[in-house]
Order: sequence, then C-alpha cells, then structure tokens
Amino acid sequence: MRIEPGKDLMEELVALPHEGAIVSGIGSLHGARIRTADESKVMVRGPLEMVSLQGTVTGYGVHLHIAVADSRGRMTGGHLMGDCRVRTTAEVAMIPYQGKMLRVRDRRTGYRELMVLD
Repeated sequence: MRIEPGKDLMEELVALPHEGAIVSGIGSLHGARIRTADESKVMVRGPLEMVSLQGTVTGYGVHLHIAVADSRGRMTGGHLMGDCRVRTTAEVAMIPYQGKMLRVRDRRTGYRELMVLD
C-alpha cells in the first residue's frame, strides 16, 4: 500500500481492516516518536528516511519496529509510538494473515504480547 503525504503512518496501519505481518516499509517522514531498547521515549525530528519497518497488525493493536535515518544518515530505531507524519510517501508491504491474532497482557513483561490462535 502507499500512504500519502500528511497522513500519520501509525493511524493508517491501525485502521487497516485486516490482520497480518508488515514485512517492509520505506519512505520519508516529518518525524517519529520511538521507544528505545532501554524504554526511553524519543522524538526524532525530520526530515527522515524510513529505512525499515516491520511488525504485526491485529484487530487488538499493532507492534511495529522502525529504523529511520536523518539528513546526515544517522540511524535511530526502536518501537514505533506514533507522531509519524508521512513526508512524500510511505510504501508498506503486508502479508495478510488468515487466522486470528490477539494481543494479550503478559504478566511477565507487562506488555500486550502477540498470541496466534490458528
């Protein structure tokens, strides 16, 4: 799919009518809010090149990881939190899943983790 300029990447993916795995995402963004491995939340200001996007989209939420590069080529990556307006384009490839995927709170991690039912 192509997500057009000005649209929020996360909002568009949450609104998809089907579930599946995001296997590729490229394009350009005005900025992105990302949670890093130490659980810090950072706002990366653009313009940015979206170098990579992967994750799962379910009717119970999304779990996406993103890597972006700034105008000097410096990379930042982690869990996509939102605030991610498309600059010129975003091209996203998704493999639809025919079964059922849920997100259920895991007592060990405290996060809503993926559960594949069939």
